[in-house]
Amino acid sequence: MEYVYAALLLHKEKKEINEANISNIIKASGAEVNEAQVKALVAALADVNIDEAIKAAPVAVAAPAAAPTAGGAKEEKKEAETPSGKSEEEAMQGLSALFG
Repeated sequence: MEYVYAALLLHKEKKEINEANISNIIKASGAEVNEAQVKALVAALADVNIDEAIKAAPVAVAAPAAAPTAGGAKEEKKEAETPSGKSEEEAMQGLSALFG
């Protein structure tokens, strides 16, 4: 994954994405460079429009972390309920019974 990050960093800084530049970034991070992975990445990115690939990438939205209450204690996690009043776990058990 660090090789892809290195390529993205080079792209952001409008530097050429080549073996030497990627290797230099990996070395600077303190990791060992695998020359085969560097060559494979450079070859794979040769015909890729990185800007278009970034635009086409799915975006994951992370749920916000639970904030502590005014007293400093975290709220207890409530079990999700379905519209019928059953808990999510009970509903899933019923669903699994349908499919054996």
